Amino acid sequence: MEHVADRLVAAVERTGSIACVGLDPRPGLLPPPIVADALARRGDNAGAVASAFAAFCQGVIDAVAGRCAAVKPQVACFEAYGGAGWQALARTVAHARARGVEVIVDGKRNDIGSSAEHYAQAMFGGAPGFDGRALASDAGLGADWATVNGYLGVDGIAPFLRPGHGVFVLVRTSNPSAADLQDTGVADRMADLVAGWGHEHRGRCGLSAVGAVVGATWPQQAVALRDRMPDTVFLVPGYGAQGASAADAVAGARAADGAGVLVNASRSILGAWQASEGADWREPVAAALDAMNAELAAARA
Repeated sequence: MEHVADRLVAAVERTGSIACVGLDPRPGLLPPPIVADALARRGDNAGAVASAFAAFCQGVIDAVAGRCAAVKPQVACFEAYGGAGWQALARTVAHARARGVEVIVDGKRNDIGSSAEHYAQAMFGGAPGFDGRALASDAGLGADWATVNGYLGVDGIAPFLRPGHGVFVLVRTSNPSAADLQDTGVADRMADLVAGWGHEHRGRCGLSAVGAVVGATWPQQAVALRDRMPDTVFLVPGYGAQGASAADAVAGARAADGAGVLVNASRSILGAWQASEGADWREPVAAALDAMNAELAAARA
């Protein structure tokens, strides 16, 4: 199986984009035609909302496929609607994979031992059947990457390090209160651990299957963290709706080649249709991503 970082680099080269589109569906972000269809078919209940989420995310994926390097479904948005929400998440991941888009499932899982193994099976697949052998594709989401919390140490990371898959470990998050803990030296220590964990998991491109979440809202820290994690892909939240600029978002890129960053945007892409009166809500979604790509390209240059 091809190394997950090599696939991501190939996706960047193929699309010319370092953007990751966050799939964070909420009822208030859904275009009226999707809401009306769900209400007509199922009424106002969890199953209807979940089915609308799947339809919306599939439409977004169709709009951005070939224009971005990856998509990132936020598990919490789907899990809030129970079993129907999980099914909608599975349909979303399957649709992205069918369109050839790399998928990062954002669940920030954190556990050890067999529990961590089960989380990895949920994200990637491979849960065992009664005979102990891994089940086929009907078990697990089949994601390429998963976000994880590394603060239990390598015990919580190792079960996710499978051939063809990768993780993004929380290192310097984009939220304002991150400084309460992460500015005490903890983020630096986590960065050193991530670099060490990933050293033996590098692809042909030189980047590792152990990535790091480094928020765009802390560009100076991103530069310092790059020195500690030279071979790590940075998943960068905070651009757009959270206030970080394109220059902030690419601050942690490798100086030699500008590579190693994947910049996420969610609300600014998903809600782009709200400022448009066009008949097809997908068009402003694609246009918003094109504008993001242009801003990031200029910042990298």
